Amino acid sequence: MIGIIGGTGLYAMRELGTPRTRTVSTPFGAPSAPLVTGTLHGREVAFLARHGLQHQLLPGEINFRANIWALKSLGVRTVIGVSAVGSLREEIRPGDIALPSQYLDFTRGTRAASFFGGGLVAHISSAQPTCRATAALIARVARAGAVALHEDKTYACVEGPRLGTRAESLFLRGAAPGSRIRHTMPRPNRY
Repeated sequence: MIGIIGGTGLYAMRELGTPRTRTVSTPFGAPSAPLVTGTLHGREVAFLARHGLQHQLLPGEINFRANIWALKSLGVRTVIGVSAVGSLREEIRPGDIALPSQYLDFTRGTRAASFFGGGLVAHISSAQPTCRATAALIARVARAGAVALHEDKTYACVEGPRLGTRAESLFLRGAAPGSRIRHTMPRPNRY
């Protein structure tokens, strides 16, 4: 089963056939919203609104452990997270699809960092944190639909809801693999 976690602006999937709302309890508390399962083009899909049905959860309030646990308990084996985020690159425009292969985590520990702790010790490599097969499938579908696509990008996660200062944005713009730091002043109001 495929799990889709909707971000800002994506709170429901009206395209799901035979939708069923499922309330799932987890050892980590309640997920962000009830899960909705159904079929999409003949495939079983589970949908979850990351910020809640009314967009009431700030990024730091999202219980990602409960969300993932709930999806897995329904049989989800692949998760696609949809996020409406800004870009620090002019070539990535609003409405384009950017597929990250790496991420920078600049959250400050206001939320749990993993499923481990409390007596459970583990070390997990995050050298390749995304699923290449899922990214390739999304890229193939985007190309077939003539959607603007950017592959192998880096996602920078900061503690919301505060957006970055200009200096932070310029730092993150230059910190991504393969990027170049420009030593000229950017145009006003553009990063």
